[in-house]
Amino acid sequence: MITVTNVSLQYGKRVLFDEVNVKFTPGNCYGIIGANGAGKSTFMKILSGEIDPTKGQVSITPGQRMSVLKQNHFEFDEYTVLDTVLMGNKRLYQIMKEKDAIYAKTDFTDADGVRASELEAEFAEMNGWDAESDAANMLSNLGIAVDTHHKLMKDLSGKEKVKVLLSQALFGNPDILLMDEPTNDLDVETITWLEDFLAEFHNTVIVISHDRHFLDAVCTNICDIDFGKLQTYTGNYSFWYQMSQLALKQKSDQNKKIEDKRKELQDFVARFSANASKSRQATSRKKLLEKLVVDEIPPSTRRYPGIIFKQEREAGDQILHIENLSKSNVDGLLFSNVNINVNKGDKIAFISRNHLAITALFDIINEEEKADSGEYKFGTTIHKAYLPNENAKYFQTDLNLVDWLRQYSKDKDESYIRGFLGKMLFSGEEVLKKCNVLSGGEKVRCMTSRMMLFNPNLLILDEPTNHLDMESIISFNDALKDFTGTILFTSHDHELVQTVANRIIELTPHGIVDRSCTYDEYLENPIVKEQREKFYNSMA
Repeated sequence: MITVTNVSLQYGKRVLFDEVNVKFTPGNCYGIIGANGAGKSTFMKILSGEIDPTKGQVSITPGQRMSVLKQNHFEFDEYTVLDTVLMGNKRLYQIMKEKDAIYAKTDFTDADGVRASELEAEFAEMNGWDAESDAANMLSNLGIAVDTHHKLMKDLSGKEKVKVLLSQALFGNPDILLMDEPTNDLDVETITWLEDFLAEFHNTVIVISHDRHFLDAVCTNICDIDFGKLQTYTGNYSFWYQMSQLALKQKSDQNKKIEDKRKELQDFVARFSANASKSRQATSRKKLLEKLVVDEIPPSTRRYPGIIFKQEREAGDQILHIENLSKSNVDGLLFSNVNINVNKGDKIAFISRNHLAITALFDIINEEEKADSGEYKFGTTIHKAYLPNENAKYFQTDLNLVDWLRQYSKDKDESYIRGFLGKMLFSGEEVLKKCNVLSGGEKVRCMTSRMMLFNPNLLILDEPTNHLDMESIISFNDALKDFTGTILFTSHDHELVQTVANRIIELTPHGIVDRSCTYDEYLENPIVKEQREKFYNSMA
């Protein structure tokens, strides 16, 4: 168990947390949520002991072991994959190395024998004899091939490193598990495995994630950081969100009734205070007015952008036809002989075990890359907007945001441009910020403003929620559900794909799987599973 007592953190005059008191108990999984900048990752670092609070303390039940998912993907580059996982249990790994060192001695002494005996006893008590096989099994479960286990970490790809570091955090049944964005860069199969693992995990888990589906699948409690406080709620993310929206509406409705009454009284006082026959009533109303107190809803740190995609004109029946399209890169075949006919109203989620295949397809149909073979044709009524995964080339300028967005607009009026930036939460002096200093999230928000300007009837989106906070993700999700045009998109956000897509197309090197269904139906279909494996394993 972790007990947080009167924890406060202050940077200069800015108070991030104030008097936080909470207990994290075994058998529960706590999801830490809050707006960007609210201090989620900072709070996690306080729990792990990486940083100290300004005041207060964090205590852990004596004898319990804490494991933290590492964020530095280069920290273990000089260690083997298997050793990196074993290092998740520091004490066990120390014992193993000390034993090896003693047994490697050429001048083995009686003292060495005594020490080795002590280590062997502790090693056995920690179930050390099964450690390497347990670590290997976990790696295999996460998709790390056996022939990779003895390679150095520096020889692995970025996604493989993520899986190894996740194995390290989970290894050895830690009493307390802290994970900041554990699903980043994981494929759907690995995320599903992790969800199942945590569902059966009986110790304490504290997790930060922007993946709403993941939070719903694993969390028993939600810890909301807002107003410099941390409030704990029972239930998963969806339950918290629905209840918080209901509470806000009820409070807002109550305040509206009070404000309506206040306005009525103010109007009466204004009309009749100078009228002698009504003066007594006016005085009475004025006294009543003074007693009315609006229970103000404090301004939340959460800000929801206004994302609305409108069609300048409705598309005809011909949207996009792709025929025999193929593409390779330096590592081999990305996809081949792709044949797709996009229908009006389709909202197609593209998936693949190699995300580069989807990016290549989207870049080809947006004329940013050439196919090896095949062709594609858009309908004559199509007016498309593309949100690429990599957007750096759009921001290699020192233009401010108003001038940057103005170059894409027919209407050059500044108030018109500011309106679109305002919808994406750029207000006041923020719109004069230079493009070349924007964060990843700010760039995506700018690109979204640009798309809204175009009034497209076809949206093409490559990971649209990357770098966005939860509030922006929810707004984007709602905008795509409400859009009446056609959408081609890919996303690692399970909830977004499940609630938006009415058709799933999976790109493999040797063919496509194309189904009109929801994402969950696609993943659960045994015929689809068999077809997918056939394409991925094909040697054609």
